[in-house]
Amino acid sequence: MSTMIKNVHLLTMNENMDEYINGYLIFEDDTIIEVGEGQKQGFTGQVIDGKNGILMPGMINTHTHIGMIPFRSLGDDCKDRLRRFLFPLENMCMTSKLAKASAQYAISEMLLSGITCMADMYYFEKDLMECCDQMGMRGLLGETIIDFKTCDTTKPFEGLEIGKDLVLNAHSNLCQAMLAPHATNTNTADILKECHEFCVKHNCMWMMHVAEMDYEMQYFKDQFGLSPVAYLEKIGVLSHHLIMAHAIHLDDHDLDLLAKYDVSVAHCIGANTKAAKGVARVKDMLNRNIRVGLGTDGPSSSNTLDLFTQMRMVANFHKTYLKDRSAFPAKDIVYLATMGGAKTLGLDHLVGSLEVGKKADLVLIDTLAVQMFPIHDAYSALVYSANPSVVDTVFVNGKKLVENKQLVEVDLQFIRQNLTNEMTYFNEMAKKQLDEMIA
Repeated sequence: MSTMIKNVHLLTMNENMDEYINGYLIFEDDTIIEVGEGQKQGFTGQVIDGKNGILMPGMINTHTHIGMIPFRSLGDDCKDRLRRFLFPLENMCMTSKLAKASAQYAISEMLLSGITCMADMYYFEKDLMECCDQMGMRGLLGETIIDFKTCDTTKPFEGLEIGKDLVLNAHSNLCQAMLAPHATNTNTADILKECHEFCVKHNCMWMMHVAEMDYEMQYFKDQFGLSPVAYLEKIGVLSHHLIMAHAIHLDDHDLDLLAKYDVSVAHCIGANTKAAKGVARVKDMLNRNIRVGLGTDGPSSSNTLDLFTQMRMVANFHKTYLKDRSAFPAKDIVYLATMGGAKTLGLDHLVGSLEVGKKADLVLIDTLAVQMFPIHDAYSALVYSANPSVVDTVFVNGKKLVENKQLVEVDLQFIRQNLTNEMTYFNEMAKKQLDEMIA
């Protein structure tokens, strides 16, 4: 079946950054077959009037943890929250049912904010992939690999075998599996080498937190006299298969290594600054042609799972960090949220721009929303004025999942109640853990 969306300001986000002020787009089944300017004559399929809205590619969240909705707003201002609070609570309380209920809620939130593709690393990832398939979210999913027993493993590093099995045996129309070692300092050199060799052999991606924590930086300096990135080069695991999440504390040599080996970066400005970790050198990355996309991180880290918040924070923090108002024009930031994200995840042959032959992952923005008037520059409006409430319609793979700002396929209230029910024990343990920390 063919569908045309007409009367839209169409932002292609292609390499030429082509725009159609009075544009239209036609897709058939799951694939874009035509984009253009003006009124298309003789079309006989379904027609959607865009009402002068902005039509853009679905946004891409390059790093998150969708099983962690229960942790949102919990202990946000506690020091060393990850090791003292999140890890222990996760191991006590996280179950497949809770992770799935959380994933359904997280996917709902992302779809309603115009995110059509995400990269997730967490536990019970086979179950979470099923959630993505059921709800229509495109994704790249990896089981966390870490040096201790977790909520879904019986021994350290067991996530590697789970992750390999997911890569080799997962069957999904929308999702791909990756490997996901937690961090440079929570995995051995042998584990990281095995991840690298497996991904090269099977042509898949792997994601890891790198150069994020101060204690991580100190550990590699003390043990090896190297930065984490230089250490990864020394053990021979840098390549275009690797997605580095965060990559905050990089020197010039580290940046040169990322460029040399075509490593990509998931930039999570909200989580990085909320935790007072710093502002990554994204401008220097882009000047070296390093692939960079935007990520929310998990809902416990940046709290919101939308990229409008991240785009505005990228603008505000990086302009301040560089002391340059002209740095990071809005058009470049929207690119990071779309095509930049697709390149970061190695999915730019499928998504990230509105071009013939690509998948119909589309977002229609309501420009009649009160905060969206007037619009002198569409990119500026998206970065500085918009928020998730302006997302009117969302298609993933040609299927309409959001219409009139409401989910089409699922009942959000049902999903919320289901998550609430699954959080009973979690809430009891969280209160106890938090009370102990504060005491």
